[in-house]
Amino acid sequence: MENYYLIIVLVLMGLAVLDLVVGVSNDAVNFLNSAIGSKVAPRYIIMIIASIGIVIGATFSSGMMEVARKSIFHPDQFFLPELMMIFLAVMITDVLLLDIFNTFGLPTSTTVSLVFELLGAAVAISLIKISNNGESFANLSNYINSAKALAIISGILISVVVAFIAGSIVQYITRIIFTFQYERNYKFFGSIWGGIALTAITYFILMKGIEGSSLIKPEVMEYIKTHTSTILLYMFVLWTIIFQLCISILKWNTLRFIVLVGTFALALSFAGNDLVNFIGVFMAGLKSYQIHIANPGIPADQLLMTDLTKPVSTNFFYLMIAGLIMVITLWLSRKARTVTETELNLSRQDAGTERFGSTQFSRSVVRVFRNLSRDTEKILPTRINKFLDSRFVPTKGTSKKVADAPSFDLIRASVNLTVASILISSATSLKLPLSTTYVTFMVAMGSSLADKAWGRESAVYRITGVLTVIAGWFFTAFIAFTVAFLIAGILYYGGVFAVVIMILVAVTLIIKSYLTHKKKEQLKASERALEEIAMDDSLIQKCTLDVNKSLNDILRIYNQTVTGLTLEDRKLLKQLDRDVEDLNVEAKKLKYNVYSVLKGLQADTIETGHYYVQVIDYLREIAHSLTFVTGPSFEHIDNNHKGFTKSQNQELIEISNMISKLFELIMVMVKDNDYTAVPEAIKMQQAVLEMLNDARKKQIKRIKQNEAGTRNSVLYLAIINETKNIMLHTVNLLKAQRDFILNNVD
Repeated sequence: MENYYLIIVLVLMGLAVLDLVVGVSNDAVNFLNSAIGSKVAPRYIIMIIASIGIVIGATFSSGMMEVARKSIFHPDQFFLPELMMIFLAVMITDVLLLDIFNTFGLPTSTTVSLVFELLGAAVAISLIKISNNGESFANLSNYINSAKALAIISGILISVVVAFIAGSIVQYITRIIFTFQYERNYKFFGSIWGGIALTAITYFILMKGIEGSSLIKPEVMEYIKTHTSTILLYMFVLWTIIFQLCISILKWNTLRFIVLVGTFALALSFAGNDLVNFIGVFMAGLKSYQIHIANPGIPADQLLMTDLTKPVSTNFFYLMIAGLIMVITLWLSRKARTVTETELNLSRQDAGTERFGSTQFSRSVVRVFRNLSRDTEKILPTRINKFLDSRFVPTKGTSKKVADAPSFDLIRASVNLTVASILISSATSLKLPLSTTYVTFMVAMGSSLADKAWGRESAVYRITGVLTVIAGWFFTAFIAFTVAFLIAGILYYGGVFAVVIMILVAVTLIIKSYLTHKKKEQLKASERALEEIAMDDSLIQKCTLDVNKSLNDILRIYNQTVTGLTLEDRKLLKQLDRDVEDLNVEAKKLKYNVYSVLKGLQADTIETGHYYVQVIDYLREIAHSLTFVTGPSFEHIDNNHKGFTKSQNQELIEISNMISKLFELIMVMVKDNDYTAVPEAIKMQQAVLEMLNDARKKQIKRIKQNEAGTRNSVLYLAIINETKNIMLHTVNLLKAQRDFILNNVD
């Protein structure tokens, strides 16, 4: 039986490694976004600084490990097998939950997920014990420390609101002082701002980064807490003097130093405090096994885990290994970049393609604040309004490449880090529970709102995004509790068989999500490559690639739709309906990117831009028309309506074959930039249009002779009509592409 529990400990260790990987991928957003978003330094420099912070923070995390042992439940009420089932359920749930959030690029709290997984699994096992012992369910409080969970929920609600408001106010005041052209004013006020920022960040390192570490003597921490005000005053004076010398004499941009130190501080805090979320359960399981080995005379199912209530220091070796795994993950994880991109997308200064859509609620919020803004402007004197407007005039970007443009400037990055540091360290000193993820994210959102990054072009989409992330946070607690509760019950009653099955299911789901995310990343990489081409004076090449890819997708979808209708293949038509949605999304992105593409053109290329806009418009129209071919076709077969007759299918196949020849000719012309065959393409278009007219007449004849029903006729005529629109737009697209190329050659 000892081998059974040893195997469980080894499984917990493997899950802990996986949890470290998915956990770092999620929490990297906390400490990387300000530095990456402002492009304070090359990415590898930012990563090195963050890595150093993680390794140091990991060695300081020993004091936090007791959270997994006794903060949520009372271990002295559970036997070894029961605790092992709790720990297994928690680890399986945590790995799956965090991986799902990472795949969708949504930051969530690893602290909240761990607490509610522990709570859910412990409640499940406690209810089973109560039922088996014939106790009253009122005795659940003997097993569960519910006060901790309630404290965290209240901490979430308070921290979300406070962080957003604080970020907004501080950023608004800071921007009024420095403006977007901050270089001039920073000479006079930069040292004071730097003193405040570095004092807050340094105090944050002391209070949040290393508090509770076994390497820091208790009397040292006690001295810091007792003389906090004096220490803060001395630090402020010291940093202010240092920054003034750097600005006046050395001419350094001290904002870069502030952002990099803040990145180090948050990375250190993350590793020091959140490492327990990833390996704390494994360490608790290992300690439980060691207690079992130390008591050989007591059967496992009769051994209460009372010793887990005692203070225990974690082996330095485990902490260092965990820190190194976190660093490796930080450098290699693609999902870490996905989560990071979500916050940067929501907080970037410029408008563009938005990840999230708009909702009625977000539109109402924007409308309310617009009205409030107008009313405020009416109250304030005109001179003050003009002054405030002048402080928020953004700096025009100088880079032609999209990848080179920072999402926001160093002023906002320093505000994000400073405010987050103050809030987190203040809550720590007051012993208030909160999530570093929630605080850093909401501060970033508040500062972007105050910085007028949420303009009328993007506000509704950004609000929808923020609400989506926040909703995910609250669902984290519910999902974590529910899934851990169910898995714990399955493991308890299913025994060894259930343990093996649940582990296999978890590994399978992780592999599947990895492949899904990899596919998405490959698609994004190709999109970024096209954007780089567009902004690198190779617009002809980009347009050629876009047109050829789109025409190829359109032809494939149309031909397969005809095949699906002929064979009444519901599965194929359903997939094609999804493919058309993706095609429309791509066409929509091209249309939204027209602004940035045209901005990147030279001043004397007005005609080139005109033809480029035409090409994108025709692509959008073709994709839109194709939607009304695939959608009704799938709906018709999905509703089990009668398929087309043999003659109808034959007509559509002939039309499809002729369209294929036309598209192939057009794609060759576009690829080779040789448009001498345009007259031939027009003739082929006219032939297709004649075939469509004949097909329409034959269908009318069928209706007259009662050979076709209502639904059959509506679908067939709709396909004929939309095919005609596709033909017209396709040749117009060809002509626009030809004029676009010829204009560039001239």
